[in-house]
Amino acid sequence: MSKAAAPHIELASADPSIAQEMARWLSHLGAERRLSPKTLEAYGRDLRQCLDFLCAHWGERVTLERFAALEATDIRAFMAMRRADDIAGRSLMRALAGLRSFGRFLEREGKGKVGALSAIRAPKVSKSLPKPLPMASAKRLADADERAGEERETWILVRDAAVMALLYGSGLRISEALGLKRREVPKAGEGDVLVVTGKGNKTRMVPVLQNVLALIDEYVAMCPHALPQEGPIFVGARGGPLSPRIIQLAMERLRGALGLPDSATPHALRHSFATHLLSRGGDLRAIQELLGHSSLSTTQIYTGIDSERLLEVYASAHPRR
Repeated sequence: MSKAAAPHIELASADPSIAQEMARWLSHLGAERRLSPKTLEAYGRDLRQCLDFLCAHWGERVTLERFAALEATDIRAFMAMRRADDIAGRSLMRALAGLRSFGRFLEREGKGKVGALSAIRAPKVSKSLPKPLPMASAKRLADADERAGEERETWILVRDAAVMALLYGSGLRISEALGLKRREVPKAGEGDVLVVTGKGNKTRMVPVLQNVLALIDEYVAMCPHALPQEGPIFVGARGGPLSPRIIQLAMERLRGALGLPDSATPHALRHSFATHLLSRGGDLRAIQELLGHSSLSTTQIYTGIDSERLLEVYASAHPRR
């Protein structure tokens, strides 16, 4: 268990012992499990909401002893309350996962066993398949000339096109693309690989196309702001870090111009990268590595590949057929 100092947390609905263990739990998840700040924030928010509910449900502040004595009916009542607020199944599943994690943490620390949490079934989540863009549309999104009529500086249009080209050309998450330092992006003709930092601070190598690097070089040459080697390669209009929201807004404008549906988002370019590779004969396991997925089943959903297609690949490729 990490001995790093945990942040101070105050809870109106629970006594200080719960707040202290919550802080130590989140510190542990960040330091040893290497969960992302966004996941930690969501887990902390879910636990706070649960404690607030239990405080009102029981009519008293939550103590460690009372929390350890949770009953399945208490958890079901909390989940029902959240579901009544139109919370999606995935958010409910995440909330339950966070509560279970906190319960396991308390058990390892000798602070009680919250057995009721393991008795609750995770809510069902519909597997909605992502909607990749047509290849021609994905390529047009990376063309700065498509937005030539907008009243924006040319370097900004080229910057946005370069980011979108990177999302589609290398299958990056938008946070990964905007997190790249200048020194991490080779110039055209001087390299063809990027080392990106993904979820959980895990790094992976991904190929990058020369025409994408050439577009990034064009943006760098036009950018009016200093771009130090250790700073982000993509910057905002005033030279600060580029917000993902700016790229999302650029995509919204292009959707109208190109007649694309609302599902055409920056993340859809990553979906498109994976699906188009697969349709051209790409290996599912290789695509998993390129995307940085820890589970092959995630890649299967991501690319829209079904079990029948997997069986076809197996039947045609297995040496004993």
